[in-house]
Amino acid sequence: MIRDSRNGAGLTSQRMCKCLVRELQDAGIRAPDVLEAIRAVPRHLFVDEALASRAYENTALPIGYGQTISQPFTVARMLECLLRDNPKPGKVLEIGTGCGYQTALLAHLARHVFTVERIDALLRRARERLRRLEISNFSGKYGDGARGWRLNAPYDAIIVSAAASQVPETLLSQLGEGGCLVMPVTEENNRQRLVAMTRGASGYQQETLECVLFVPLLPGAA
Repeated sequence: MIRDSRNGAGLTSQRMCKCLVRELQDAGIRAPDVLEAIRAVPRHLFVDEALASRAYENTALPIGYGQTISQPFTVARMLECLLRDNPKPGKVLEIGTGCGYQTALLAHLARHVFTVERIDALLRRARERLRRLEISNFSGKYGDGARGWRLNAPYDAIIVSAAASQVPETLLSQLGEGGCLVMPVTEENNRQRLVAMTRGASGYQQETLECVLFVPLLPGAA
């Protein structure tokens, strides 16, 4: 049973996490590895104490600096799509570390996660949380997410937690053959849709998925 030591009453999360997993299954999430990662990672440790009681609701929550921890269904859907053809990727590039929750999920699913965050305070806080959970198979970088992390390319998968008008060519160039990139793309009517790009021997295959709502992918480092 997972308990949050920051709450004097002791926040019991196991039952609420199980309820969230059932809700995600009812909503159509089927990948067993993704569901198991969600069971294993205590989401309440990645939000402020004042919001801990809402951590297992299927909703986005603020994490400061104008950013949010994404809705669990959206995270699960992106991971399910990302890992559909390669459920055990070696290297994953994550753009937008945020609070570190998705990083923790990826660390359960991949050999190593390389994560880039443009807000230094968020990255430092995420590192602390991940290390507290004894998650070590990740590397964090403070910088411009749209530039990726070329030093460690190519990647088996790339996940972007911010929306742009198109998938950055810089990120596509860092995706290995057979790899998949998933990110929200803003359409002409300002509606956002998830887009999955799979790199084949002769080019990229694009799949457009459901509507989502993410913060914009901003240039530079804050």
